Amino acid sequence: MSSDDLLSAPSSYTLGGMQKSHLHASFALAGAAALALTLAVSGCSSDSASDSASESVLQTADGTVTPPEAPVRVGVTDFADVIASPDVTIVDVRTPEEFAQGHIEGAVNIPVEYADFTDQVSQLDADGTYAVYCRSGNRSQTAVDQMSGVGINGIYELESGTSGWAAAGQPLVQ
Repeated sequence: MSSDDLLSAPSSYTLGGMQKSHLHASFALAGAAALALTLAVSGCSSDSASDSASESVLQTADGTVTPPEAPVRVGVTDFADVIASPDVTIVDVRTPEEFAQGHIEGAVNIPVEYADFTDQVSQLDADGTYAVYCRSGNRSQTAVDQMSGVGINGIYELESGTSGWAAAGQPLVQ
C-alpha cells in the first residue's frame, strides 16, 4: 500500500479524533518500550547482591581475605567467609544496647550514630580489611560511607544485617 492509498483509504476515528490505526501503533510502540525497559532493568540486576559480590570476596591460599578496592555489600554466606579470616576486623555499628543483646563473635562496637564515629574509624588502619554490619543493613551503609570518607575502602558490608544473619541460622553471642 502506498502513502496515497493510506490517505484515500477510509479510516475510523476515536472520540478524541485520533485515527484508530495510529492509536494501535501508539499502543504497540508503548508496549514495546515498556518491554525493552523491563528487560534492560532485569538484565542489569541479579537475584541477590551476594551473587555478584561473591566474585569480589577474594581469599588467598592461606584463607586470608583480600580487601576489596571499594566497599562491597555481600550476603550472609560471603560475609561468613570474610569473617572467618583472622586478618579481618569485624565492626558492629549498632548501639551498645543492641550490641549487648547479641552480636557476631569477635566484633568491636563502634556506633555510627555517635558524634565521634568518624574520629574513631579514622584511627583504624586504612589498609585493613573490615566486615561491617548493623541490624538491617541501613546504618551500615552510612558507616561505610563515612569510613570511605576517611580513606578506608577495604570493607565487606553485610547487606541484611543481624536480622538476615540470624534468619540464616548464623550465631549471635552476648
